[in-house]
Amino acid sequence: MTEQVPTTVLSDHPCHLGEGPTYDASTDTAWWFDIREGLLFEARLGGSIRVHELGRMASALGRIDAERQLIVAEDGLYIRKPVDGAMTLFLPLEADNPATRSNDCRVHQSGTFWIGTMGKNAEPKAGAIYALHRGKISTLFDGISIPNSICFSPDGATGYFTDTPRAVLYAVPLNPATGLPRGEPEVLLRHSGVGGLDGSVCDADGQIWNACWGASRIDVYSPQGERLRSLSVPARQASCPAFVGADLSRLLVTSAWQDMDAAARAADPQAGCTFLLEASARGRAEPDVKLA
Repeated sequence: MTEQVPTTVLSDHPCHLGEGPTYDASTDTAWWFDIREGLLFEARLGGSIRVHELGRMASALGRIDAERQLIVAEDGLYIRKPVDGAMTLFLPLEADNPATRSNDCRVHQSGTFWIGTMGKNAEPKAGAIYALHRGKISTLFDGISIPNSICFSPDGATGYFTDTPRAVLYAVPLNPATGLPRGEPEVLLRHSGVGGLDGSVCDADGQIWNACWGASRIDVYSPQGERLRSLSVPARQASCPAFVGADLSRLLVTSAWQDMDAAARAADPQAGCTFLLEASARGRAEPDVKLA
């Protein structure tokens, strides 16, 4: 059964494709993107929300330190200064391929950044999953259509990802010191029924919190792939969760109105909004990304 937990709207800005939420505990600030519109949202929890125009599609952010962020965009990785929004190219990524963009990403405990790319029109096998490790980008998995659910177990020894059209969540053994694979992906679970596997995050107990795109819910899985809970989200296309708040017990969930016609949007009036769920989670803080 799907649980109805206390839920509020953090932002009623209707994101075309809300994605990539993360939380900076040092400043009590949540960040997320509208990929399609090239927007970055900055929300002081309990305070104001600012919207930054990036001038390009971007999907993820990693904190480098108190003065710098790393933005993953359609043409590369950019160092951004939050104080003034200035962005400087750090490394190009698929910059010579205008048909692709970045999608789901997450930072491993070691500081290695896993980065997913895909076709702008979800062309089959047009994307890949990369690792930014010690300042260099390497390909981990290619032939990916829609990379999602990138997250890591609390001990850093297991990575997870999906290629959404395949409806399979994979588990990969990792070197905890580097965040790089030391074995081949294995099937953890096969999704069936309504919706599809979208963004995920791991909590302090190793449970995987997954946004089920098209099903208005967050599903919580054990490290063995058993579904433990399902939490209702007041928008059909939930896209990605992140733990937020002083004790990391709340869940920020982005959503989208992508591919919805006027009738579908009328039937789903909060599509694209960003929500806070009182999830009673045991979340974990996101690690900083390391550039060297």
